[in-house]
Amino acid sequence: MAGFEGTKWADFQSRYLLQGKSLAMVPMADKVPAVSRSIHYGLCLAFEGIRYFIGPAEDGSLHVQFLNLHKNLQRFRRSISFNLGAAQQALVPSEDELEAMILHYLRSPELAEFIHYMGESGGQGYLRPFTVDESQSIGVTFPESPSIRMVTCTYDRYMGEPFSGVVVPGLVRAVGANGTGNLKLGVNYLLSVKAVDEARTILPEASSALFLDDRLDLPLRDRRVTEWDSSCCLIALTGGSVVKIPESPLILPSVTIQGICAILRESGITVDERDMTYGELMARAEAGEIAAIASIGTAGILNRAQRLVMVDENNAPCAQMRAQTDHPLYLALGRARQTYWDIYQDKAPVPQGMVLQSYLI
Repeated sequence: MAGFEGTKWADFQSRYLLQGKSLAMVPMADKVPAVSRSIHYGLCLAFEGIRYFIGPAEDGSLHVQFLNLHKNLQRFRRSISFNLGAAQQALVPSEDELEAMILHYLRSPELAEFIHYMGESGGQGYLRPFTVDESQSIGVTFPESPSIRMVTCTYDRYMGEPFSGVVVPGLVRAVGANGTGNLKLGVNYLLSVKAVDEARTILPEASSALFLDDRLDLPLRDRRVTEWDSSCCLIALTGGSVVKIPESPLILPSVTIQGICAILRESGITVDERDMTYGELMARAEAGEIAAIASIGTAGILNRAQRLVMVDENNAPCAQMRAQTDHPLYLALGRARQTYWDIYQDKAPVPQGMVLQSYLI
């Protein structure tokens, strides 16, 4: 399954209580009560993944750089709101408050050693804010003491290439009517893990599962492709265009995929934002019209599948896609991945529509 490799964690996390708005630095090993609605019922479990880079500023100090941070904060606010009741909505922090929390955390004396290490290593920074219920409570109700915790690490890679995947039509990651598919919620990710486990019964080396939509009443080929188990999906066609699955209640509005698409467009590649049915995916795969299927997400940026196995109504393999590694679009996706990370490091210009935010720390 997709996972982080070469991870080094900071020694401290931050804890912000939404009631009372108190912020404190606590050890990384600080615990959440075993009796907590977050643990027992999965309530108040929302999170974000935010990539960043630590580098030297012009005055010799260090700065932290984010790409489209405001989009991460908007998405996190929506996820927090979903986990709270109608009477608790005033507790949801504003974007400015969330931004201040992040900077307070990264600028804290407790993180100085870790930040300087990152500045020297030039590694990939990953920030994980998440919510929990701090109260010792039980019962299926909204959290009594919701909080935002924040941890950070640096890492070598996430998933990586080459990887293989399987379409898993029998499991549904999210139901559109519930409005959870476009949020980063803990309730979505158990299904993701189960789907990869299912994929490995078809292809033992599979590390990812590709989901279809929630319209189980339709014929299998009429259902639409949605996203991978823990990332969004781009489909590069041999005709020269890249298909981006439109955002919907079933699709996480990926910050990274928006950036990758901007880079592709500026390099002259057509990006078609449209639905693709499973039937079209299979037909194009069988005709050799797919150059690559890519997994797009914060941690891995972009990884290209070497193989995607498709199954029929009986869950038996019926078609497959193998990446065309010498195709210009396959190569263009690899360049876009590098360009995306180069933007963080001031090695590439910022495409139109993207915002590189820099803060002294």
